[in-house]
Amino acid sequence: MSSRQGGKLKPLKAPKKEKKEDTEEEAAFKEKKKVEADALKAAKDRALKGGPMVGGGIKKSGKK
Repeated sequence: MSSRQGGKLKPLKAPKKEKKEDTEEEAAFKEKKKVEADALKAAKDRALKGGPMVGGGIKKSGKK
C-alpha cells in the first residue's frame, strides 16, 4: 500500500476504434438527415429574409 502515489490515478488509454463501413441503411439515414437539414436551412433563410411563407393567406377569426 505504501507504493501507491497520492492523488487521482490516470485512466488507461482506450484502444483506437476501427473505422467501420456504413451499411446501406445507415447511408440512407444519413442522406435523409442531410436532406432534412438542407430543407430546414432553406426555410430559415426565407424566414430571415422576410419573404412570404407558403400558404399564408388571410386569417379568419371564425366569428360571424
